[in-house]
Amino acid sequence: MKIEAKGIGKKFVREWIFRELNATLDLNNPTAITGPNGSGKSTLLQILSGYHLPTEGEVVYSNNGQQVAAEEIYQFISIATPYLEVIEEFTLDELLQFHFKFKPLSKGLDLKDFKSLILLEKEGKKEIRKFSSGMKQRLKLGLCFFTSSTICLLDEPTSNLDEFGVSWYQEHIQNVAKEKLLVVSSNQPYEYEFCKQKIHIPDFK
Repeated sequence: MKIEAKGIGKKFVREWIFRELNATLDLNNPTAITGPNGSGKSTLLQILSGYHLPTEGEVVYSNNGQQVAAEEIYQFISIATPYLEVIEEFTLDELLQFHFKFKPLSKGLDLKDFKSLILLEKEGKKEIRKFSSGMKQRLKLGLCFFTSSTICLLDEPTSNLDEFGVSWYQEHIQNVAKEKLLVVSSNQPYEYEFCKQKIHIPDFK
Protein backbone atom coordinates (compact mmCIF):
# COMPACT_ATOMS: atom_id res chain seq x y z
CA MET A 1 0.00 0.00 0.00
CA LYS A 2 1.27 3.49 -0.80
CA ILE A 3 0.05 7.07 -0.36
CA GLU A 4 1.74 9.83 -2.34
CA ALA A 5 1.19 13.50 -1.55
CA LYS A 6 2.14 15.50 -4.63
CA GLY A 7 2.57 19.21 -4.04
CA ILE A 8 -0.46 19.44 -1.80
CA GLY A 9 -1.57 22.58 -0.02
CA LYS A 10 -4.60 23.59 2.02
CA LYS A 11 -6.09 27.05 2.38
CA PHE A 12 -8.87 28.20 4.70
CA VAL A 13 -10.41 31.46 3.48
CA ARG A 14 -7.26 33.48 2.61
CA GLU A 15 -4.75 31.69 4.84
CA TRP A 16 -2.57 28.83 3.63
CA ILE A 17 -2.17 26.15 6.31
CA PHE A 18 0.60 24.45 4.35
CA ARG A 19 1.81 24.42 0.73
CA GLU A 20 3.94 22.37 -1.67
CA LEU A 21 3.99 19.34 0.59
CA ASN A 22 5.45 16.24 -1.04
CA ALA A 23 5.70 12.90 0.73
CA THR A 24 5.55 9.17 0.06
CA LEU A 25 4.03 6.97 2.76
CA ASP A 26 4.22 3.19 2.55
CA LEU A 27 4.35 -0.02 4.53
CA ASN A 28 7.24 -0.54 6.96
CA ASN A 29 7.92 3.20 7.00
CA PRO A 30 5.81 4.67 9.83
CA THR A 31 5.35 8.42 9.50
CA ALA A 32 4.77 11.13 12.10
CA ILE A 33 3.01 14.41 11.35
CA THR A 34 4.38 16.96 13.81
CA GLY A 35 3.96 20.62 14.65
CA PRO A 36 2.46 22.85 17.34
CA ASN A 37 -1.24 22.92 18.15
CA GLY A 38 -3.23 24.56 15.38
CA SER A 39 -0.51 24.05 12.77
CA GLY A 40 -2.61 21.78 10.55
CA LYS A 41 -1.66 18.26 11.63
CA SER A 42 -5.24 17.02 11.81
CA THR A 43 -6.07 18.74 8.52
CA LEU A 44 -3.25 16.91 6.76
CA LEU A 45 -4.33 13.60 8.28
CA GLN A 46 -7.88 14.16 7.02
CA ILE A 47 -6.57 14.94 3.54
CA LEU A 48 -4.47 11.76 3.53
CA SER A 49 -7.57 9.80 4.58
CA GLY A 50 -9.54 11.17 1.63
CA TYR A 51 -12.04 12.89 3.94
CA HIS A 52 -10.97 16.36 2.78
CA LEU A 53 -9.55 17.47 -0.56
CA PRO A 54 -6.40 19.59 -0.81
CA THR A 55 -6.74 23.11 -2.20
CA GLU A 56 -3.84 22.38 -4.55
CA GLY A 57 -1.92 19.27 -5.56
CA GLU A 58 -3.19 15.70 -5.30
CA VAL A 59 -3.06 12.59 -3.16
CA VAL A 60 -2.54 9.32 -5.05
CA TYR A 61 -3.26 5.89 -3.54
CA SER A 62 -1.96 2.57 -4.84
CA ASN A 63 -2.15 -1.05 -3.76
CA ASN A 64 0.27 -3.62 -5.17
CA GLY A 65 1.14 -1.17 -7.91
CA GLN A 66 -2.48 -0.54 -8.93
CA GLN A 67 -3.97 2.91 -8.38
CA VAL A 68 -6.93 3.07 -5.99
CA ALA A 69 -9.61 5.73 -6.58
CA ALA A 70 -9.96 8.25 -3.76
CA GLU A 71 -13.61 7.33 -3.27
CA GLU A 72 -12.61 3.70 -2.68
CA ILE A 73 -9.75 4.25 -0.25
CA TYR A 74 -12.03 4.07 2.80
CA GLN A 75 -12.03 0.28 2.38
CA PHE A 76 -8.34 0.19 3.30
CA ILE A 77 -8.35 2.72 6.15
CA SER A 78 -8.90 2.60 9.89
CA ILE A 79 -8.67 5.88 11.78
CA ALA A 80 -8.73 6.95 15.43
CA THR A 81 -9.05 10.63 16.33
CA PRO A 82 -10.42 12.70 19.23
CA TYR A 83 -13.20 14.07 16.99
CA LEU A 84 -14.54 10.69 15.79
CA GLU A 85 -16.85 9.00 18.26
CA VAL A 86 -18.17 5.46 18.65
CA ILE A 87 -21.92 4.75 18.94
CA GLU A 88 -22.46 5.11 22.68
CA GLU A 89 -25.95 3.56 22.76
CA PHE A 90 -24.47 0.19 21.76
CA THR A 91 -23.05 -2.30 24.20
CA LEU A 92 -19.47 -3.28 23.46
CA ASP A 93 -20.61 -6.59 21.93
CA GLU A 94 -23.18 -4.81 19.74
CA LEU A 95 -20.63 -2.28 18.55
CA LEU A 96 -18.07 -4.94 17.66
CA GLN A 97 -20.62 -7.04 15.76
CA PHE A 98 -21.66 -3.92 13.84
CA HIS A 99 -18.13 -2.67 13.13
CA PHE A 100 -16.69 -5.97 11.98
CA LYS A 101 -19.41 -6.37 9.35
CA PHE A 102 -17.58 -3.60 7.48
CA LYS A 103 -13.95 -4.21 8.40
CA PRO A 104 -13.09 -7.78 9.45
CA LEU A 105 -10.85 -8.60 12.38
CA SER A 106 -7.20 -9.26 11.73
CA LYS A 107 -6.53 -12.80 10.58
CA GLY A 108 -6.50 -15.30 13.42
CA LEU A 109 -8.46 -13.17 15.90
CA ASP A 110 -12.03 -13.55 17.16
CA LEU A 111 -14.17 -11.22 19.27
CA LYS A 112 -12.98 -12.77 22.53
CA ASP A 113 -9.37 -12.19 21.50
CA PHE A 114 -10.15 -8.61 20.55
CA LYS A 115 -11.77 -7.78 23.88
CA SER A 116 -8.82 -9.32 25.67
CA LEU A 117 -6.32 -7.30 23.61
CA ILE A 118 -8.03 -4.03 24.51
CA LEU A 119 -8.39 -5.13 28.15
CA LEU A 120 -12.21 -5.07 28.06
CA GLU A 121 -12.92 -8.80 28.13
CA LYS A 122 -15.51 -8.45 30.92
CA GLU A 123 -17.32 -5.41 29.49
CA GLY A 124 -19.21 -6.99 26.57
CA LYS A 125 -22.68 -6.23 27.93
CA LYS A 126 -21.88 -2.70 29.12
CA GLU A 127 -23.07 0.28 27.06
CA ILE A 128 -20.25 2.35 25.58
CA ARG A 129 -21.67 5.52 27.20
CA LYS A 130 -20.80 4.01 30.58
CA PHE A 131 -17.14 3.50 29.65
CA SER A 132 -14.46 5.80 31.02
CA SER A 133 -12.67 8.05 28.53
CA GLY A 134 -9.63 5.76 28.70
CA MET A 135 -11.70 2.66 27.94
CA LYS A 136 -13.25 4.43 24.93
CA GLN A 137 -9.82 5.42 23.67
CA ARG A 138 -8.46 1.86 23.94
CA LEU A 139 -11.55 0.70 22.05
CA LYS A 140 -11.00 3.24 19.25
CA LEU A 141 -7.34 2.35 19.00
CA GLY A 142 -8.13 -1.37 19.02
CA LEU A 143 -10.53 -0.90 16.11
CA CYS A 144 -7.55 0.52 14.20
CA PHE A 145 -4.88 -1.86 15.40
CA PHE A 146 -6.66 -5.21 15.12
CA THR A 147 -8.67 -5.01 11.90
CA SER A 148 -7.73 -6.19 8.42
CA SER A 149 -7.28 -2.63 7.12
CA THR A 150 -3.85 -1.91 5.65
CA ILE A 151 -3.73 1.82 6.54
CA CYS A 152 -3.82 3.02 10.16
CA LEU A 153 -4.21 6.76 10.80
CA LEU A 154 -3.91 8.06 14.36
CA ASP A 155 -4.46 11.58 15.69
CA GLU A 156 -3.26 12.24 19.25
CA PRO A 157 -3.48 8.50 20.00
CA THR A 158 -2.88 8.62 23.74
CA SER A 159 -5.54 11.29 24.44
CA ASN A 160 -7.43 10.31 27.62
CA LEU A 161 -5.01 7.47 28.41
CA ASP A 162 -3.37 7.27 31.81
CA GLU A 163 0.17 5.97 32.35
CA PHE A 164 -1.02 2.37 32.11
CA GLY A 165 -2.90 3.15 28.89
CA VAL A 166 0.15 4.84 27.37
CA SER A 167 2.21 1.72 28.13
CA TRP A 168 -0.51 -0.38 26.45
CA TYR A 169 -0.31 1.86 23.36
CA GLN A 170 3.48 1.66 23.22
CA GLU A 171 3.37 -2.11 23.56
CA HIS A 172 1.04 -2.63 20.59
CA ILE A 173 2.05 0.20 18.25
CA GLN A 174 5.35 -1.48 17.45
CA ASN A 175 3.59 -4.45 15.85
CA VAL A 176 1.12 -2.19 14.05
CA ALA A 177 4.04 -0.28 12.53
CA LYS A 178 5.37 -3.54 11.07
CA GLU A 179 2.05 -4.64 9.59
CA LYS A 180 0.29 -1.49 8.33
CA LEU A 181 0.94 1.80 6.62
CA LEU A 182 0.97 3.87 9.81
CA VAL A 183 0.66 7.64 10.21
CA VAL A 184 0.66 9.30 13.65
CA SER A 185 -0.32 12.97 14.03
CA SER A 186 1.10 14.22 17.30
CA ASN A 187 3.22 16.76 19.17
CA GLN A 188 4.12 14.21 21.87
CA PRO A 189 7.41 12.45 21.01
CA TYR A 190 6.54 9.33 23.02
CA GLU A 191 3.62 8.72 20.63
CA TYR A 192 5.78 8.62 17.50
CA GLU A 193 9.43 8.11 18.51
CA PHE A 194 9.55 4.86 16.49
CA CYS A 195 8.56 6.63 13.24
CA LYS A 196 11.19 6.57 10.51
CA GLN A 197 9.77 9.56 8.60
CA LYS A 198 8.55 12.90 9.93
CA ILE A 199 6.45 15.56 8.19
CA HIS A 200 6.88 18.78 10.19
CA ILE A 201 4.02 21.08 9.15
CA PRO A 202 5.84 24.40 9.78
CA ASP A 203 8.39 23.36 7.12
CA PHE A 204 5.67 23.76 4.47
CA LYS A 205 4.43 27.29 5.20
